[in-house]
Amino acid sequence: MLVKYLQWKREVKPGGRAIADEEVRGELAQEKLYMQGYDRQGRPLVYGFGARHFPARRDLDEFKRYVVYVLDRTCARLGGNGGQEKFAAVAYLQWWGYYGICDIRAYVAALEIMQNYYPERLGRVFLLHVPYVFMAAWKIIYPFIDDNTKKKFVFVADKDLHATLRDAIDDSNLAEDYGGKLKLVSPLINGATESNRRR
Repeated sequence: MLVKYLQWKREVKPGGRAIADEEVRGELAQEKLYMQGYDRQGRPLVYGFGARHFPARRDLDEFKRYVVYVLDRTCARLGGNGGQEKFAAVAYLQWWGYYGICDIRAYVAALEIMQNYYPERLGRVFLLHVPYVFMAAWKIIYPFIDDNTKKKFVFVADKDLHATLRDAIDDSNLAEDYGGKLKLVSPLINGATESNRRR
């Protein structure tokens, strides 16, 4: 496992350098992921907007680099809040799939990267406003998810949305889109990815 990881790391990050913004600018421009805030357990948060991922504009190699880019920056925020070793995510899925957004190849690639090279870093994913069409894709992806990871996905009913999120995330770290006070900042603004300190 370690040999496989080291080989992968040499390929993805030659010389051990971090992936630069310029290498994933096409993905960053879609503003689909924000690495800001912390949940009540001190886990760094990633806010995702599924309907902002466009397969027609996607280069799979850049997308894979983007997944590593996001995971590296999120993992860099671990440990500072009570020694947390996991992160949490809030995935907003309304309108997902209605504009040809289903991209199974990219989703499976992201899962493989997370499970194989960032094992046990994911703490919880809240899936919000899940459309019926997403469930069809979920059935395809589900077999690729290991049993431990499957338990970490929480499908939140619309009627329970505010109570569930407020139970897990303080208002100061909950995005304005969900009734909180955290203003999501575009990852393209200089320093935005580094200014994800707890408020």
